[in-house]
Amino acid sequence: MTATSVHPKSPARVSPARVRIRVNRLVLYTALVVITGLFLGPFGWLILTGLKAPAELAAAPVHWLPTHFEWHNFVDAYRAIDFLGYARNSLIIATIYATLVTLSSAWVGFGFARLTAPGKKVLFGILIGSMMLPQMITLLPTYLIFAKFGMVDTYWPWVLWGLSSAPYLVFLFRQFFAGLPRELEEAAIVDGCGYGAIFWRIFLPQSWPVLSASFVIAFTWTWGDYIAPQLLLSTDHSTLAVAVMTTYVSAAGTPNTNLQAAASVMYVVPILLIFLVAQRGFVAGMSTSGLK
Repeated sequence: MTATSVHPKSPARVSPARVRIRVNRLVLYTALVVITGLFLGPFGWLILTGLKAPAELAAAPVHWLPTHFEWHNFVDAYRAIDFLGYARNSLIIATIYATLVTLSSAWVGFGFARLTAPGKKVLFGILIGSMMLPQMITLLPTYLIFAKFGMVDTYWPWVLWGLSSAPYLVFLFRQFFAGLPRELEEAAIVDGCGYGAIFWRIFLPQSWPVLSASFVIAFTWTWGDYIAPQLLLSTDHSTLAVAVMTTYVSAAGTPNTNLQAAASVMYVVPILLIFLVAQRGFVAGMSTSGLK
């Protein structure tokens, strides 16, 4: 009986293609981490500023980290103004505008995508071209119109803006509706549905990803808007964005930067929560709006 020699199993060779894939993934993940750090850096600096004492903000060289974390700055910033009152005003305006502009943009986008009419392409080109107009160009004539009709210091401007749709949101809905099968529309017409019923019963329920994305975008626009509330609303009806930028001032007339930073952190938190809740629909809406 002869003994057979057992050779140790040689390690499997890794193919060059697999090595290349791993290297590409490593480079991609490194780039993502760096880009994420660049985006989160300002917000992190804002939090650190809100945790510093006033003397540390003027110190030279710069104190990157606070010596003592002044957590009471957040409490002081909350108590210094009617924080909940201003936040309620911002929430009302942002919700009204986001809801109305999402529905009106969906309706206009449906018309551009599914209806035929002379000059439709020209009108759509003009609509897309209007996105290049800065807000400051239309702000003064808009204010004069609202002042003439007695709408200053009311929320009616945001209602009318919402009913007027938004070019970018119209573009998103138009791209999404254009990619839906024509058979859906034809079957509904055979069953006796008009275009209004087709929009509300068939196309709008199918567009929930774009609806979610549009609502988040519009809500963020209005929540972060400073110019329009500052111009159109009085102090009592103003928004949290205006209050954060204008009311944290010391007796000498200088801004309380640490309290302002703490209030800004609390001001940003609702937007972050809304995005975290709706991020799946937001990403899906942004990715499917261009599919055919």
